[in-house]
Amino acid sequence: MRKISLFIATSLDGYIAKPNDDLSFLKLVEKEGEDYGYEQFTDTIDTLIIGRKTYDYVIKEIGSSHYDNGQRDVYVITRTQRPSVGRTTFYIGSLTNLVKQLKSENGKNIYCDGGAEVINELLKNDLIDEFIISIIPVLLGNGTRLFKDGRPEQLLEFVTAKTFETGLIQLHYKRKKP
Repeated sequence: MRKISLFIATSLDGYIAKPNDDLSFLKLVEKEGEDYGYEQFTDTIDTLIIGRKTYDYVIKEIGSSHYDNGQRDVYVITRTQRPSVGRTTFYIGSLTNLVKQLKSENGKNIYCDGGAEVINELLKNDLIDEFIISIIPVLLGNGTRLFKDGRPEQLLEFVTAKTFETGLIQLHYKRKKP
């Protein structure tokens, strides 16, 4: 069975965006030639799930090929019906049903890139198998929290921790099976 992995960055105080969905703090750790394992990670996936607000921000800042590179299926979780573009589907159905269906199919792993609503819906339904969380050395004080209240407790098993010259620390955990 395929697994779903969260690969995301957060501030030290747990925010994945500043107010108004501002992700500019991620630029604090940009370094020529350093992708923090992103390319190696994306080689293991062939499907991506992302919330519409995160998708729109990345499309504006980087471009559509960042997600839909012709090599993977992209599901943008949204409330507004839109036609598919390339291998990108704007999905308005049940996120839980989508993930259960995708996990049961053959293929590489599934990547969840956020946003917070998508992540927390997956956590409520115990659907995230692996957590790769990069901690950016900044305290934002306000914004969109990575983990919201009201989800079940989930035990994790430590895999690795990596440190980088920029001060970024990357934590890798997998869900501990009972």
